[in-house]
Order: sequence, then C-alpha cells, then structure tokens
Amino acid sequence: MMKTIGAVLAAGPGGCAGGVGHGRRARDPVRRGSRLVGTCEGAWWRRTDRQEVRRVLLAARRYELAGRERGRRNGPLGHVALEVLELLANLVSYRSGRLEPSYAYLMQRLRRSKDAVHRALEALRQHGFLDWLRRHERVELVEGPGPRVRQVSNAYRLSLPPRAARLLGHLLSAPPLPEDMVQEQEDRATWLREHKAALPLSELPLVEVEDDRLARLLGELGRAVEARARQQAFLGKERESARQGETPARR
Repeated sequence: MMKTIGAVLAAGPGGCAGGVGHGRRARDPVRRGSRLVGTCEGAWWRRTDRQEVRRVLLAARRYELAGRERGRRNGPLGHVALEVLELLANLVSYRSGRLEPSYAYLMQRLRRSKDAVHRALEALRQHGFLDWLRRHERVELVEGPGPRVRQVSNAYRLSLPPRAARLLGHLLSAPPLPEDMVQEQEDRATWLREHKAALPLSELPLVEVEDDRLARLLGELGRAVEARARQQAFLGKERESARQGETPARR
C-alpha cells in the first residue's frame, strides 16, 4: 500500500511524471530550462556565411588583446575560450546555422577538461560571443510509471557583440574597388546585356534561368515561337509575291 501511494505521489498531478524543473525525479538528470529537442532550434538558429564567422573570430581575438591587463596571461575570454570559439566556427552550418556539439566532443577535440570547456563557454556567453539552448529528449520507459527524459547536447549560436565589433573598424565594411576593376565590371555587364539581347528565344532561358528543367522547357517553347514566326514570315513573302505577280495581268 505504501509503495502504491509513493508511486502516485512521484507521478505528479494527473498521474504524469514530473516534467523539466520542479518535481522531476532524481534519476532523470535534466537541467532546468531545457527545451524538447527539435521543437525550437530551427527558428532560433540563424543562417551565416564564412565572412561573418571570420568577423566573429577576429573580433574575439582583438577583444581578448584589448582587455588583457599588463602582466596577465589571459584577457576577459582566455585562450581556451578562443580555442572553443574557433572549433565552433569550423563546425557551424552556414546554410542553417546548426551547431550542436556535445561536451564530450569539445573535450576530445581540444584535449581539455570538462571544467575548462565549461568555463570557456561561460566566458564566451558572458561577453556576447555565444549563446545556447539547453535541450532534452524523451526516452523509452524501462521501468516504473511515467515518461523519462534525458539531457542532450546544447544548441549553440555564434554572435558578434557591438563592443567587439567596434574593434574591427573598417573591416566591417568592404573596401572600395580599384577604378580599373570597376570599369572591368561595367564593361562585362554591358557585354552580357548585348550578348543576351542577341540570343534567340530558344537559348535565352539557358542563360537567365537557374533551374535546368525549367530552362529546357522554356527553350522548347522559344523554339516553337521562333518556328511559328518563321512560318508566318514565309507565308507573308508568298502572299506578297502573289500580289506582285497579279498586278501586270490586271493592266
């Protein structure tokens, strides 16, 4: 009887196992504030590119140097944090922003202790170079009532804090192109416009349309239009010749 009552109390309201936060069982080691994996990362991650990631890394290095006090080995971030940031920059997906390495992976690649990696991540987050979402996932029930969850790797996102961005100066904007290069681009653009204008309808889609299948379909349509135009022009010439041949006979 006591065992049955204990099971009911442990299950929480409505007979369900406690969720993330208050009331969860000690054998479900999930951090407070964790999100269910796959429910929020897609909207939270941001697309990026190689140039933006490079700016984050360069800004972090300059931020570290600018904040280092005389006689100190490390600045506000620390050399381990720069190692972690560089590894994350190599792992991030430019297309989706996806970035979710585990602690074990970071420790193995950097050959650093868990405590060193943890402190490095916290420093990056504190100074605005990194943010993350804690995540958990459901696992199959082995024994006892109610569902179980377990912690999985965090979802990370790189960022460039404004105070570090100011250290980049002119690197944030692209330098002006040389005059000869600008002239070359203008000449090429002019040639490209003239080249497209001279192309027949059957070939123009191959230049303008990126989708190969759609380009072929439009090319076939262009050939049909060109064939019809040629046929109409031929019939027009025949009618004109016929009219010219009939004129002397009427006189």
